[in-house]
Amino acid sequence: MYDYFRGIPRDKRNTNKGTFISVEVADIGYSLEVIERDFINIQLSQSEKMKFYVSLIHKEDSMSLYGFINKETRDIFQILLSVSGVGAKMAIALLNEFDVCDLISFVIDGNFKELTRAKGVGPKLAQKIILELKDKLIKTELPKSSLSILPQNPVLDDVQSVMLSLGYSNNEIESAFSKIMSSVDDNSSQEEILRKALICLSM
Repeated sequence: MYDYFRGIPRDKRNTNKGTFISVEVADIGYSLEVIERDFINIQLSQSEKMKFYVSLIHKEDSMSLYGFINKETRDIFQILLSVSGVGAKMAIALLNEFDVCDLISFVIDGNFKELTRAKGVGPKLAQKIILELKDKLIKTELPKSSLSILPQNPVLDDVQSVMLSLGYSNNEIESAFSKIMSSVDDNSSQEEILRKALICLSM
């Protein structure tokens, strides 16, 4: 329903239920739950607007808004929610513990032990997350016009699949890759390339 809000951050609240901000958009204040990393970086203002990518969770007895400074963080949050047994609080706990690149890397590598570092994530749930998300992240079908101007590289193909699963268009990915290729070589890992591409797209 909502993709993003552009508004003025008016208030911050760190409670035992989570970290929240109030964002004023067109004279309406919206309460967004945010991850701890974003909470620290958000500066309150009287006039300066910020962009928040949002996700609306609608339950029978409540509606909650979750806000993220970066699009890829919002998108991996929504992907995490597709795992049975993972709700919004658990997804937030995972994103509080890991940045997007590390989290994706652990899933693709099948490293369930690292995932258990997140609060409330036990070995069984960590393995379930990997089982249900690994193929979703790395087996997104690549478009026929797939980055033909760039060198053929299986690692680049895997990174492209992950970025497509995060909602980026082929044109956005091609633009990011073309900007970072000078710093990528045959020894560059998938996580390293993904991190560079996401940083490039967030600038």
